[in-house]
Amino acid sequence: MNAINTPADLGPMRDYCQAALGRQKVRFLVCAGTGCIAGGSMAVYQELQRLLSERDINVDVELLYEGKESDAGVGTSGCHGFCQMGPLVRVEPTGTFYTRVKAADVPDIITATLDENSEVERLLFKNPDGSRSVTEHDVPFYNRQQRIVLDKCGTINPEDIRDYFAVDGYQALAEILQHLSPMEVIDIVTASGLRGRGGAGFPAGRKWLGCHKAGGSPKYVVCNGDEGDPGAFMDRSVLEGNPLAVIEGMTIAAYSVGARYGYIYVRAEYPLAVVRLQKAIEQAKQYRLLGENIMGVDFDFDLYIFQGAGAFVCGESTALTLSIEGKRGMPRVAPRPRTTEVGLWDKPTLLNNVKTYAFIPDIIRRGADWFKSIGTESSSGTAVFALTGHIANSGLIEVPMGITLREIIYDIGGGIPHGGTFKAVQTGGPSGGCLPASLLDTPIDYDSLDEAGSIMGSGGMVIMDENTCMVDVARYFLQFTEEESCGQCVPCRLGTKQLLEILKDICKGKGRKADLDLLYELSHSVHGGSVCGLGQTAANPVLTTLRYFKDEYEAHIFEKRCPAKVCKDLISFRIDEEKCAGCTLCARACPVSAITGEKKQVHVIDQSICIQCGVCKEKCPTKFSAVECVSPKLVMEVA
Repeated sequence: MNAINTPADLGPMRDYCQAALGRQKVRFLVCAGTGCIAGGSMAVYQELQRLLSERDINVDVELLYEGKESDAGVGTSGCHGFCQMGPLVRVEPTGTFYTRVKAADVPDIITATLDENSEVERLLFKNPDGSRSVTEHDVPFYNRQQRIVLDKCGTINPEDIRDYFAVDGYQALAEILQHLSPMEVIDIVTASGLRGRGGAGFPAGRKWLGCHKAGGSPKYVVCNGDEGDPGAFMDRSVLEGNPLAVIEGMTIAAYSVGARYGYIYVRAEYPLAVVRLQKAIEQAKQYRLLGENIMGVDFDFDLYIFQGAGAFVCGESTALTLSIEGKRGMPRVAPRPRTTEVGLWDKPTLLNNVKTYAFIPDIIRRGADWFKSIGTESSSGTAVFALTGHIANSGLIEVPMGITLREIIYDIGGGIPHGGTFKAVQTGGPSGGCLPASLLDTPIDYDSLDEAGSIMGSGGMVIMDENTCMVDVARYFLQFTEEESCGQCVPCRLGTKQLLEILKDICKGKGRKADLDLLYELSHSVHGGSVCGLGQTAANPVLTTLRYFKDEYEAHIFEKRCPAKVCKDLISFRIDEEKCAGCTLCARACPVSAITGEKKQVHVIDQSICIQCGVCKEKCPTKFSAVECVSPKLVMEVA
């Protein structure tokens, strides 16, 4: 079977593909997301193929579509989400979930699965209480999640459209082409309450309706995959793990608004996503799901990939469309018509985020009421986050809107490692805010985060412990936005630079009392005067750290002290004479030879040479803990 010549052909195609996969009595599914590939998952995949072939087991999936059966099959999937535990392998149909798998572990996995009907216990996820979780659902990281966008990323081969057919892929498109008008589709999206997942949370149905009504031809559908937040990889994982869901969602959107062409704007730094998107587009064309007369009906839609050069500001809609046109990516100055009216090449353009489009097929198949029943009244559905920082379980998560920060950090994330203390969480990437422990019970939704001074953003979530300096955090994110500013408007170009210089001075112990008021005033000026969202939200890290952690600013300014002992100009290292055993580890590790002392004798740090790198403290054995991080003033007093 090849082309889908009518919408009615989708049912038999789905049954055919499901039966083909069902002919594999056992299926070893290896994560082939970027993180697991970097950890060696392809070596695991190749070893599974080799050893199964030695058993005369046919692992060639192509032959399975000819009606033959196999004792076992081997496949790859997209990102499972639990990146820090990769490479990951799941065994179907039992669902046995293996973590940190190496090629050397493959013989034991095959023997346990095919010969002993058991598991390799050492590769199962180890819970904090010492027990082992056999299946993915048993792992705490997963069992509190509710997956829609990420649901198929870890279960299907993203490079084979037949796997997508087997899980109801393109059923939504077939449904609308047979039974729904463009306006009826828009009504469903509107009723679902879906809000754009790119950051602003604008109602998707309202945007689709605006583009549908806009005059002008041709119209365009654009997918914003320009994911630039530090530590964020949500869109990348969806594009790598289930590109056809995004493509189907864009095709449905094109039908709804009357668009003829589409572009997926994806970062060139995502080479695997680009490769898989290209394969998905080629396969969709082969099966008559893109191009002219899609599924044999009077509907044409062509889709292209545009690789962005990595400018953070191109996440803004008008800058992104200018970039596709081959121009410099700079936001257009207000007042300006909406992109839905005047967008790409001055034509009506519907622009949504990767995750927004990926929701669409499920919303059409399962109904607006189903989606609306998840989440909160004003923020329906689920949210996808990249959970990073000082957290026991880091990775990609999808949770219902309305879940609290506490539930994410402690129930899913496993809390702070090594018994540490939670200090802050930043949501929304470099334009987000830093929220303290007192707000851990804040629900995750657009309105609650906005009230707290942060934003939902595209889905970054960075956890910080007691060893984090909040002034330094604000400095770090201001440095990022200052470097990424396009420079066309003065409030952003110069305002972020001045904010950064003030924060640098405070971190160096050169801060003044007047700086506190100046930071407030300048932050609000940058917010109110900037052209686009980058400048308008750039000061959020400053405003929220001032709001919730003002005592740290005051310690830096008035006491010339960094409470977290992070800012190099406000700390020094010294060796406690009573604790030093003269092991020489610190002296041998010092990169500038600032430590002197004979073996088994007390060592001394020359403060005129020390660069405050902290290596000496890291290398000092825990049983001695002789190296201390203190303020420069204390070192001078001791001397």
